[in-house]
Amino acid sequence: MTPPISDTEDRTGEQETGQQPVNAGRKSVSLEHAQEPSVDKPTICVVGLGYVGLPLAVGFAESDYRVIGFDVDDSTVETLQSGTDTTGDLSDEAIQNDELTYTTDAAAVSRAEYVIIAVPTPVRDDDRPDLSYVESAATTVGSKIDAGTTVILESTVYPGSTREVLIPAIERESGLTAGEDFWVGYSPERATPGDAEHGLEDVVKVVSGQNEEVLEDVATLYESIVDAGVHRAPSIEVAEASKVVENSQRDLNIAFVNELSIAFEHMDVDTQAVLDAASTKWNFHGYRPGLVGGHCIPVDPYFFTYRSAQEGFDPELMQTSRKVNESVPAHVADLTIRALNDCQKALSTSRVLVLGLAYKPGVGDIRSSKVFDVIETLDEYDIDIEGYDPFADNDAVRDAFGIDVQETLSFDGFDAILLATPHAEFEHIDLTAVASDVAENPALIDVTGALEEGDATDAGFEYRKL
Repeated sequence: MTPPISDTEDRTGEQETGQQPVNAGRKSVSLEHAQEPSVDKPTICVVGLGYVGLPLAVGFAESDYRVIGFDVDDSTVETLQSGTDTTGDLSDEAIQNDELTYTTDAAAVSRAEYVIIAVPTPVRDDDRPDLSYVESAATTVGSKIDAGTTVILESTVYPGSTREVLIPAIERESGLTAGEDFWVGYSPERATPGDAEHGLEDVVKVVSGQNEEVLEDVATLYESIVDAGVHRAPSIEVAEASKVVENSQRDLNIAFVNELSIAFEHMDVDTQAVLDAASTKWNFHGYRPGLVGGHCIPVDPYFFTYRSAQEGFDPELMQTSRKVNESVPAHVADLTIRALNDCQKALSTSRVLVLGLAYKPGVGDIRSSKVFDVIETLDEYDIDIEGYDPFADNDAVRDAFGIDVQETLSFDGFDAILLATPHAEFEHIDLTAVASDVAENPALIDVTGALEEGDATDAGFEYRKL
């Protein structure tokens, strides 16, 4: 079975691969309210309607392009056709634009002058990049496109993937030749779920093309919807590399402060106080220790290290940074266990409430959340764990994490509170009031230091943070 063309899937999950076209054997959800494209603007087909593709489709539709949103996930398309936003970052009104239609029928690709592919690029269990989604999407697109079409890849890939994977798959299926019969560009996605200040129109878009003419055409297309403007990369490979480097840099910096936090713990020095002092220098970069989950920062470095190793060089610093950040969940679990011990709690009878289960504040996405790894370690000590997240789907959490989930927040009887993901809703917790509900001699493990340590200790909590 070929993996589906959908960026609603987890970028870090293991997926099946194969050679069948992605729509083989599947029922099709037809186009609704089909209209003829505007005479002055081309039709665009966005392949993959997840947190990258759907905002892109909406953005072009709001600029009066005729847009076809294509995804092989029936439930996603049916939900969008019913007028419901599947990402939580847009709005139901935004996805109901008259210029935008949704379909699982790959034949719709043939109606577009531009096809933009925004599908997942996970890593496998051995941390090797899995480009089967890209190849599958390219195969389906190649089976439907007409001569004259421009195909733009937005998925995160290692340098060389567009020319080595995407183009050959399209050429094999279509019988067309890139650069003669169809054209190819690459523009890495910079989607930031849950961040209203950095939407599609607010962030500079890196664009590239297989030649100067294609580059200018792709740049003009994106300039029409991105208010912040575009950056013209000199080659497709430069654009591909820029995506993995910008997130690898963040991984490196976070690994540095995570390692500092462990070192300073051994020295009995407050890490956050050190960083606050150091940040008064004008050229100090402000990072904070924490769990590194999600679909980009813990994934993209593997694309770089994989490609670099293929060319004979192992980037040791990036590999070490990944190891450091992957070790943090176990360290957080250890902080929790030691705090419980200091509170004279027997682990096998302790109850811990985990606040925040999503991979970052302000979103409900639990895929690739490192909170799961913390819980998994605590579970080895038979600690009774419950969770609460104001954004995450409770049924999804129960299935994925295997813990009880509170529908309404309650602190009653817990021996420890683990504030794992600092949603804004948790910033104003009244610790004095909470202390009257929890068990005697409670612990508070505040992973990112979102709460005031003085307030916690005054309320009687044994306080820990990275």
